[in-house]
Amino acid sequence: MTFENIEVAHEDAIVIVTINRPKVLNALNGQTIDELHQVMTEVARSESVRCVVLTGAGDKAFVAGADIGELAELTPVNGSVHSQRGQALLELIESLGKPVIAAINGYALGGGCELAMACTIRLASDSAKLGQPEINLGIMPGYAGSQRLPRLVGKGRALELLLTGAHISADGARLIGLVNRVVPATELMTEAKALACELAGKAPIAVRAIIAAVNEGLEMPLSQAVAHESALFGLVASTEDMREGTRAFLEKRKPVFKGS
Repeated sequence: MTFENIEVAHEDAIVIVTINRPKVLNALNGQTIDELHQVMTEVARSESVRCVVLTGAGDKAFVAGADIGELAELTPVNGSVHSQRGQALLELIESLGKPVIAAINGYALGGGCELAMACTIRLASDSAKLGQPEINLGIMPGYAGSQRLPRLVGKGRALELLLTGAHISADGARLIGLVNRVVPATELMTEAKALACELAGKAPIAVRAIIAAVNEGLEMPLSQAVAHESALFGLVASTEDMREGTRAFLEKRKPVFKGS
């Protein structure tokens, strides 16, 4: 597949997706959202892809936000449609069933922060800045940022970030749980790829079940969530990968998981 606003590279079982609009700090416009939706849909269907690394072109921005030119033209009707379009992409990423690692190489603001929050794991360069500054434009997050942010950092911290529009450093984001790791900028992609390789070697069905158990279980009462976990555990226990994993442990060798 070829795209105008993103680049896609395959490295064994890993796909690296780069948002490539560096002149506008990789801002998300409608076309970029559509292209990301297309590639993520193909990744979800592919049996050979086991992990995704998502990053931005250049050294200034992951995604600095939504395209302000497009936002300025929104009406109440198409504003809701615009929001739902972005939300659909982020829901696809969050529920992909394969780990998506955000390699945050600079500004991740507004829609960029929302995009990162939909990813499974977030690595940030030490120069990254994150935030939801929509309030400063007289608007609010539209790609589910008002929902994912409090789920990650808690209600009080989320409201402070949402209402002030403040930017926070990568270290500050790590302290509140918004990112998982902070690494030197020169090592970001090396670290992201190493983590992707590690995750790509895990049992795919178990990976998918763990992601579903966490994402879906968080929206359920505990009694329902643990029942959901038991059902998924039963499914995983029926797989060839489970038998391979337990045999490999007993035989003191590295397992080879095939996703069956």
